Amino acid sequence: MPIKQLSETLINQIAAGEVIERPASAAKELIENALDAHATRIEIATAGGGKTLLRVTDNGSGMGPDDLELAVRRHCTSKLDGSLFDIRTLGFRGEALPSIGSVARLTISSRPAGAGHGAEISVEGGKVRPVRPVAANQGTTVEVRDLFFATPARLNFMKSERAEASAISDVVRRMAIAFPQVRFVLSGSDRTTLEFAATGDDRLARIAQVLGKDFRDNAIEIDAAREGVRLTGFAGVPTFNRGNSLQQYAFVNGRPVQDKLIWSALRAAYAETIPQGRYPVAVLSIDIDPELVDVNVHPAKSDVRFRDPGLVRGLIIGAIRQAMAQEGDRASTTGASGLMRAFRPEPARYSTPPWSAETSPYRPMNFSTAATGFAEARQAAFTEMATPSARAAMAETPGAAAMTEPVQHPLGAARAQLHENYIVAQTQDGLVIVDQHAAHERLVFETLRKGLNDRPVPAQALLIPEIVDLAEDDCDRLIGHAADFSRLGLGIERFGPGAIAVRETPAMLGEIDAAGLVRQLADELAEWDTANGLAGRLDYLAATMACHGSVRSGRRLRPEEMNALLRQMEATPGSGQCNHGRPTYIEIKLADIERLFGRS
Repeated sequence: MPIKQLSETLINQIAAGEVIERPASAAKELIENALDAHATRIEIATAGGGKTLLRVTDNGSGMGPDDLELAVRRHCTSKLDGSLFDIRTLGFRGEALPSIGSVARLTISSRPAGAGHGAEISVEGGKVRPVRPVAANQGTTVEVRDLFFATPARLNFMKSERAEASAISDVVRRMAIAFPQVRFVLSGSDRTTLEFAATGDDRLARIAQVLGKDFRDNAIEIDAAREGVRLTGFAGVPTFNRGNSLQQYAFVNGRPVQDKLIWSALRAAYAETIPQGRYPVAVLSIDIDPELVDVNVHPAKSDVRFRDPGLVRGLIIGAIRQAMAQEGDRASTTGASGLMRAFRPEPARYSTPPWSAETSPYRPMNFSTAATGFAEARQAAFTEMATPSARAAMAETPGAAAMTEPVQHPLGAARAQLHENYIVAQTQDGLVIVDQHAAHERLVFETLRKGLNDRPVPAQALLIPEIVDLAEDDCDRLIGHAADFSRLGLGIERFGPGAIAVRETPAMLGEIDAAGLVRQLADELAEWDTANGLAGRLDYLAATMACHGSVRSGRRLRPEEMNALLRQMEATPGSGQCNHGRPTYIEIKLADIERLFGRS
């Protein structure tokens, strides 16, 4: 077949397949345009999950008639100044509006500040209608109806209305977190409204609007910088985790992104602190020179590439771990909430009275004689406690001095041990319940890991080096990390262009599948540009040793041992959760206890 020039409509429809994947993609592009226009109020209305109707209204700078004509043409934008290396706006490609107009019924009405009236332009299936004057408020309203009506095959790949509406809600939440000074209102066909009031510079208040107030109570502030890259935001304490990664948000220069490098670093930062299959909650914002990051990787602009990915990854891991260490040991407040719900008293229910007046052990009381009897009993008790023999018995009780330890410590002073496993400690404003095995397990693990970090891991030489055949690129990546592997006890050398010779393995691991380990490290380097598999194995072994070498459940501890455990927990970062990610203690405030008994 001869080569033909594609029509402008077909070109736009092809572009739309890349830029506008679903209604949420269109919503994202329109909200970005509103933010680039310096809007402080953005209202989004949807129907049919955005497939039937998507309307975005803002109070931004607005556009005149001439700008409207250019806005619906491909590759026309006011946000790019001739260079792709200094992008400081959310949009810059000039493809969103013409792409939407090629597959939907698009109407744009706008009025800039100072104009006497507004202007409106319509595009239906790629056909542009002339601009006409209309009455309009300052700002812009973009209305998209019947999305993908011009490409009906795309509609077959759309999800349910509820799923598409949920995706739009997620887009609004991400934008709301990134721009706390903007008020967002999202309304749907089910008459529900999602509103995020502007919070100005109080970013944590906006995050609490999106993620809930529990995050505010369990968040650790992050603020670190390295070589011109700054990381800010908030990360939840390890015991405040979720069953999926939907509450992980990342932003680069204010742009919401879904970057695997950032998620990998976040996962590494919480390694050994949360259970497998659970995910931390975090909101991270990276501010970097636009020349050091490429946001033009994909038309959706959700992927980015850093010029120095190792710097960014190291900054994220180091900042989060340092912040958690500086914050000290903290347990999630949601643990106490669950415990309080379990403690809710329920009224007793009886089908018949358990006793009659004749069989009841309780008899009508003469209050005058009762008062006299109570006074005599109370006086007798004080007299007995005052006798020398009683005082001597208290003094001779093992650990009595330790039981009087002051409660000013964060984890308080031990008061009791329940079921030979749970330590009850009194604090200044409540009490703490500690799982002694889980807590000591964490302390032993941190001691072992510190030993691994402070000195090279002992290695055992292989009698016959093991040769592992790999692709040349994999060999290059592995040799580039050979020094790091050597410190962890793994000695490797290049053996020709497509092979690696393994000469030493970590002694702690005993007999291992060296070839399998090297291939795993090669795959990890290819995917994440980092190799934590070996360190992870050593940490896992240290965690196993800690589990078997810690205080066992069922062991009765003396008061001084319990208090020593509490003090060591306070001095050890990360002691709020065990090696498996479970909480080591739960704190209950005195106000909650009093509320249980109706005293407040």
